[in-house]
Amino acid sequence: MAYLERIVEAKQVAVWNEFSTEPEPPFTAILVADTVVVLDEQILGKPTDIAHAFLLLQKLAGRTHRVMTRFVLRDRNPLGPKIGHTVTTEVTLANPGETCLRRYAATGEGLDKAGAYAAQGIGAFLVERLVGSYTNVVGLPVSHVVEALVSAGWLKDFP
Repeated sequence: MAYLERIVEAKQVAVWNEFSTEPEPPFTAILVADTVVVLDEQILGKPTDIAHAFLLLQKLAGRTHRVMTRFVLRDRNPLGPKIGHTVTTEVTLANPGETCLRRYAATGEGLDKAGAYAAQGIGAFLVERLVGSYTNVVGLPVSHVVEALVSAGWLKDFP
């Protein structure tokens, strides 16, 4: 998804520009990522308030959507490796009804989450089915990041 690639690339450039001018940058590699929720080819962002969270949850209830996380790893050496990968997970949410969705939205748990729910929190009760990486839905596909770190040589002797 071009939007996600642009956002993550912009983050990566911003972090790189912040630290790359130092004689000895305080990192070996940079990891940046962003996650979006996509329903019917429409990106559902983070809710602006509890009412908006409820509307997002209503859209997702009883339906399958995609959670997409793009991450980029970059070596501090400008000539070193730069790895970008997008991980997609399909998530089907239950439809517990309007009252339940309103109560969940009112907890505020999903206010800082794309799609207005947290699969790792109270919102776990909404997740009916998940196909793909659970940690991707939480926000960072850990196994994919570790695989990229190993393949780039940044993580050696990993189990």
